[in-house]
Amino acid sequence: MKTFTLKRRQILPTDLESAWQFFSNPANLRLITPPWLDFRITSRVPARIHPGLIITYRIRPLAGVAVPWVSEITHVAAPRYFVDEQRQGPYRFWHHQHFLQAVAGGVEKTDQVHYSLPYGLVGIGLHTILIRRKLDEIFRFRYHALQRLFEPRP
Repeated sequence: MKTFTLKRRQILPTDLESAWQFFSNPANLRLITPPWLDFRITSRVPARIHPGLIITYRIRPLAGVAVPWVSEITHVAAPRYFVDEQRQGPYRFWHHQHFLQAVAGGVEKTDQVHYSLPYGLVGIGLHTILIRRKLDEIFRFRYHALQRLFEPRP
């Protein structure tokens, strides 16, 4: 099983508590997800994540085909860290670590995702020609959405 890694860093002009309040609220995920994914949470979610929280949602990653996704929040160390892991969905393996750290100028947010695809060599080929590009688009959208959401107000 080939495992891929995606890592993104961003400095947000905010304080650690405000960043944590935003990222620990599952409902905010739709604000930083590209519209073309047609992201919909399909389960009831609390205002704050906690270890063991199961979140179900639906996305449309390719050609408008709906794909269910089930995630579990496996680790939480407020206000600095949490992990979500796919329990059901399009990936064979998905482990997403979210780190928040106060730095000069705000909060450094780091996403580190380890993932693998089903279908062996076919999955690896799809990663090369399509999936890596789509993930880059998603995280690029997220970067710009977060810049707008955390932009200092006059």
